[in-house]
Amino acid sequence: MKPNISLLNAVMRITCGLTILSAASAKYTRKPWCKMHLFCMMMGAMKAASGILRFCPVTYMFQAGMNQDDSRQ
Repeated sequence: MKPNISLLNAVMRITCGLTILSAASAKYTRKPWCKMHLFCMMMGAMKAASGILRFCPVTYMFQAGMNQDDSRQ
């Protein structure tokens, strides 16, 4: 697994992911029956993890699709 996002992109993903994670977990403590907060916590954690690993599966699939289109021409 090679890094496919830049360092600046990774720092932004970590910052935004941890912000979303902390905000959603703070709201979840007030309303534990609301499932939307759990979903936001998972999305924030996933965004922070992709920044830490510097690998984004969506970017990888997009780049693979672009390379496949180039080979057809």
